[in-house]
Amino acid sequence: MAHQEIFNELLTLNSAEESHYLQQWLPLVKRIVRQLAPQANSMMDRDDIEQIALMGLLEALRRYGHPDEQFAGYATQRIRGAVLDQFRQHDWRPRGLRQKTHKMNDAIRVLSRQLGREPSPEEICQQIGITAEDYQEYLLLDNAGTMESFDVLLSGDLKGSAFAGRRLEEEIETQRTLASAIDTLDEREKIILNLYYQQNMSLKEISLVLGLTEARVCQLNKRIGEKIKAFF
Repeated sequence: MAHQEIFNELLTLNSAEESHYLQQWLPLVKRIVRQLAPQANSMMDRDDIEQIALMGLLEALRRYGHPDEQFAGYATQRIRGAVLDQFRQHDWRPRGLRQKTHKMNDAIRVLSRQLGREPSPEEICQQIGITAEDYQEYLLLDNAGTMESFDVLLSGDLKGSAFAGRRLEEEIETQRTLASAIDTLDEREKIILNLYYQQNMSLKEISLVLGLTEARVCQLNKRIGEKIKAFF
């Protein structure tokens, strides 16, 4: 038997092992679903999202084999990727809402230039003529788009590893670039990034931990995404 075939057999899980590990890693699935479900709004039922996340976990187990200390990070990206792929297929941000978000972004940039600083939520609402509820909806949509782009970056980085055969030089360069981007973040931004991606906390949970409004966390999250995307 060839060495590759022996290696593949060692990785392969039987049905009993798959069932065991699915139960063992179910809390990770539930944390990710709790974090991402608000982005789905009324588009998808939470139970459906959890089933998709479970399939993402199963795919991670079948690709990875027996979990070790590195598996949590790998599985997290696979699970998040599966859920976000489903969101995209359902067109979670219809064209009208995407256009509305772009117009809001443009208006806020103009206001920022006029003031010479980042405007407050109250100033934005007054200038654009929207309610606080409208602004909160905009922030959630815009933040979801920013985080989706960052998720694609991280997932693409992961899928570009040995499983997809991307060259090692490209993998190393991506890791260096990501590390350089994260170094530009201030301490609070690094904490938010850690809570969101390492602890899988929702925006509401992060706002409670940091003593900020959810709208402010959305703003900071967007800034984080913009800083990191600028490096790529």
